[in-house]
Amino acid sequence: MLIAGGMLAHALPAAADPGLREAFSRRPADRLASRPPVARYMTETGEGFILDRTNGQPLLKFDSSMEVMALQAHPGPRGDVIYKNDLGSPVLRATRLGGLTVFTHDRPGGSAAALVGSTSPLRIQTISPNALFQRLYQASAKASKAAKRLIPFEADATPGSSSLVADAAGIAAEAIVRLSNRADGRRALARLNKVTVVQGRKPAATVQKGVARITIAPADGWAGRPSSERIILALTD
Repeated sequence: MLIAGGMLAHALPAAADPGLREAFSRRPADRLASRPPVARYMTETGEGFILDRTNGQPLLKFDSSMEVMALQAHPGPRGDVIYKNDLGSPVLRATRLGGLTVFTHDRPGGSAAALVGSTSPLRIQTISPNALFQRLYQASAKASKAAKRLIPFEADATPGSSSLVADAAGIAAEAIVRLSNRADGRRALARLNKVTVVQGRKPAATVQKGVARITIAPADGWAGRPSSERIILALTD
């Protein structure tokens, strides 16, 4: 089922959590074990985020973004664990004593994060074909406003993939908005004419002849679509 939506444009590193004194753990997997599997945290700069560890692959979502990041754990120095995105960039670091450091665009050197409390798991919500059309329309509206011209969004979707298609479209729109605030991003967006979301074996983001092709793998859930960072890299390559 091909669905399209469009509109005219204009329409502190390694610091321990304050107040927390968790038991020392020799095994990397244990350093977060005493915390809720799904918890809300707050950085020292006031940035809130949710960390969900209920499904094997850690998920992280900042309050300021709709994107849910699927992370991969990697061993770090001094027994730390570094959680990275699909480009291999560090997003979160857990120390042996349970301290968390989160890395953002504003604070690439890292900000200490404190536990606020438990919360609900991050889940992909099932949506109807009409809801998918609306999400594509909204993504097009957001991207078109940022680019100051029409950027239509299209998708080849099935009932089982509609939710991830909508999510991928939203992430692509966020990537375009972020690019619009960069000097090199403006030049990249000048070459972009359309965004299309398709299904494939592995998540990917490519750009050819002005068309950004976002490939999703629905069976992989949140990890089955490229991150905004990966989409930005494809758009500026």
